[in-house]
This record gives sequence, C-alpha cells and structure tokens, in this order.
Amino acid sequence: MNRPLLQLALDHSTLQAAQKDVALLCDHVDIVEAGTILCLNEGLHAVRALRQQCPDKIIVADWKVADAGETLAQQAFGAGANWMTIICAAPLATVEKGHAVAQAQGAEIQMELFGNWTFDDARAWRSIGVRQAIYHRGRDAQASGQQWGEADLARMKTLSDIGLELSITGGITPADLPLFKEINVKAFIAGRALAGAADPVQVARDFHEQINAIWGGQ
Repeated sequence: MNRPLLQLALDHSTLQAAQKDVALLCDHVDIVEAGTILCLNEGLHAVRALRQQCPDKIIVADWKVADAGETLAQQAFGAGANWMTIICAAPLATVEKGHAVAQAQGAEIQMELFGNWTFDDARAWRSIGVRQAIYHRGRDAQASGQQWGEADLARMKTLSDIGLELSITGGITPADLPLFKEINVKAFIAGRALAGAADPVQVARDFHEQINAIWGGQ
C-alpha cells in the first residue's frame, strides 16, 4: 500500500474564504478539494480559481454527480480538476461515461459512498476501471455521535480487497489514523479539522507525522 495523501476539503460558502485557507495550507497538503457547498455557490469558477492558486496540487471537483456523467466530467476536468466525484446512487452508465472522459484526460473518478450501496456495486465500478472510492462518516452522522466502528473497518477492508483505493472522511483527526492501518487508503480528507483549527499548519504537520509513523515513506 502506498503512503496516504492529505486532502484539504473546502466546503466554504464563498471562494474568498476558501482561498484564504488555501493560502495558509496549500504547501502542507497534497490535495485541494472544491467541496460541494463551495461549488454550488461559486460554480466552475471555484475549480478554475483553485487550479490557478495551486498549480502543482491534485484538485478535486466534489460534485457528487448523479447524471450527465460525460458532460459534467468534461466541465470538471476542463476547468482543471484531476478528480471528480460521482455519487454511488448514479446509474452505472453515468459512471462509465464519466470514467471514459477521465481516462481520456488522464484524470480519475471517485465514487462517493453515501447512503445505500453494495459490494456488488463496488465490483461493477471496479470492473469498468474505476480505482477510487470515498468512505464517509457524514456531517449529520457525526453530529448524532456516530463513531468509527468495526463494521466500518470491515467494509473498508472488503472494498480494499475488491481493489478500490479509499479516501476516508468524516471528522478525521490525526489520532484516528491508526484505525485504518490495514486499509488501502488513498487519502485522508479533513475540512474543519484543518481549516477550523486554532493552528491549521500544526494540525497538517500532525497528520503527516502520523501518516509517516504508520505507513513510513512508501
């Protein structure tokens, strides 16, 4: 397994606020995500602006696409995104069309595992060439006190065995990282844990220290 990356999630309401946090943290993360809330408020401009601000970073368009996979993938990657998210409830045809555009542009699709999905779905995504998925503990689940548990870890392990690399998100802190040492982790996604911290740069350093301690310099 490769060394996991650190992803900054920007679910800000304005691009100005997002770019302020990016200016502080861009040099301390591997991936910058134009979050769903930001994209709904600012549109494609958010993706373009983040690409211009972070020319050497992986940029994610977290659009949670449910339809029009080809058109939206063309727009996302044309604006400078490297990865685009598709919601797990999307028809397989939508995933196929989005993935075909991604392949043609050297980009990638990430499947968002929200709500109801099955391991058969995961096998179908993998069979058409999708390599990434995002495992969530959503905002509402966090607010209701839901914790990471053995059931989550077992599902993640099965997804890893299917061949999907997982980005993990949902109130992740550096202290949580040892839970995932047996999982094929692509990235740890942090939003408020980074941007909302009293010392965001130090928290980013803490993430990297934990990643290095667990996964080394792979």
